[in-house]
Amino acid sequence: MNLRAEVAQFAGVAPLPGLDDAWHWSPAPGIDFVGALSQDGERLLQLSSRDSFDAELATRILAFAREHEDEIFARNAYIGALEGFVAPEGTRFDAVVGVAPEVHRFYKNEKPELTPHVRLAFPAYSCEFSGKETLDEAITRYRTLGLTDLRRGPSPFLKMRYANTRTRGRSTNPGRGLADADRLLDELRAIEGGTGSFVEFENRHGDVWRVEWHGAYYIAEWNTGDGRPREIGLDDLLDFAVARLYA
Repeated sequence: MNLRAEVAQFAGVAPLPGLDDAWHWSPAPGIDFVGALSQDGERLLQLSSRDSFDAELATRILAFAREHEDEIFARNAYIGALEGFVAPEGTRFDAVVGVAPEVHRFYKNEKPELTPHVRLAFPAYSCEFSGKETLDEAITRYRTLGLTDLRRGPSPFLKMRYANTRTRGRSTNPGRGLADADRLLDELRAIEGGTGSFVEFENRHGDVWRVEWHGAYYIAEWNTGDGRPREIGLDDLLDFAVARLYA
């Protein structure tokens, strides 16, 4: 496929200053796209934004994605992330995430023949991806992270499960499922007073902790510690959990 010819058909497309074989187009106010050819010219590396376009940030993302494309997808062919990105002053992104066609399905309606040749690239945070996401998990992360907001804060990778004997609330997934940090903190607070209640949580490194209530909070580190529970106060527990998610 002649990707240059395909991009040339986009309405309002123009060269992206500061990067060869790269373009910018905006189909509607507040909606901006940039794209750049991969080093071998076989793929279009594309970024989109909504009401948050930053030309310098977008150009740096595409340059980084072009130079490190193989490394970005080395650990995960569906949604790969690589640390070491240097963002413009005033932004905190420290990684770039790449999204494969199987996940994003971009152009599936208007130009389905183009979809397999497009990989998306967005600024990200190193705490957000484990490198072990399944296809379904990759799709969920892509849809829920708000990647097109180039001003967003971090949303750390988290998988959890829980059961609360007091409220009768429990997770419905058979194992630990994707969740957000606020949900984890809410469930940790909620098990107080529910004897036998528990919350398990896993960070991007695959480290797992189990918290139980038996008249007090007890926490045990399952796969890297000795597995023996220790008592911990609620404030310390919440601080501990947040620190592990952002590690």
